[in-house]
Amino acid sequence: MAPKSGSIRQRLAVQARRGLHSAVHLGWEWVRRQGEITPQTPGRRKFAYLGEGACIGFPVGAVYGEPWISIGDHTLVGTHCTISAGFVPGLDLGPDVIVRIGRSCSLGRGTHVVGHKSIDIGDDVFTGPNVYVTDQNHAYDDPGTPIGRQWPQNNPVVIGSGCWIGTGAVILPGTRLGRNVAVAAGAVVRGEFPDNAVIGGVPAKVLRSYDAELGWQPPLRKETLVALDELAELSVDGLEGLQILRDELREEAG
Repeated sequence: MAPKSGSIRQRLAVQARRGLHSAVHLGWEWVRRQGEITPQTPGRRKFAYLGEGACIGFPVGAVYGEPWISIGDHTLVGTHCTISAGFVPGLDLGPDVIVRIGRSCSLGRGTHVVGHKSIDIGDDVFTGPNVYVTDQNHAYDDPGTPIGRQWPQNNPVVIGSGCWIGTGAVILPGTRLGRNVAVAAGAVVRGEFPDNAVIGGVPAKVLRSYDAELGWQPPLRKETLVALDELAELSVDGLEGLQILRDELREEAG
């Protein structure tokens, strides 16, 4: 019995949709690769430095003032990231680099690094998505003038090597983070913070810090001591085994 023409058309439509789907995704992957800025692409020539193995993902955000931007070796910049120096493209900002990003960093998708005077990011700094870093803010000294029309103030920003900056954090002008500082998601950071600290909140404050003699203060949460094989054995015993496990965890927690 010959197949119905309707079913043939449906199968052809499904196959065509699958082929179009594959073509779109393969084409976008090709465009994305071709749009990346790396040391092997013409876009590298604009930067003060774009290191070996560095990559700015495509689609890019607003990237301008490249002659005053330095990006270290093997640093990865996610898609839709803005990295800028100066108010607008085409300004002469002087002889010095304004935005310096170190080696082996990773900037999450949608992150903004907006420099006007000096932003210095160390090596091995990682950010979550949508982090905002700037060294400039509008003043509000004159109550008779709209804040957006008052001349902005600049204050250098330093982010030490090894820092982790959580999703949506805002790093304001004048911030100085020591080495290996963890910034909680959503924190609004301004001021100076020591090495080996955990900071968070609005405004951010030190939540935990490391002492060479005492370790982390307050102490880190104690890890569970239940082994995987013990967990498997207790789970086989059903509810009674799970009850024993709960009692042991409670005892470990004090």
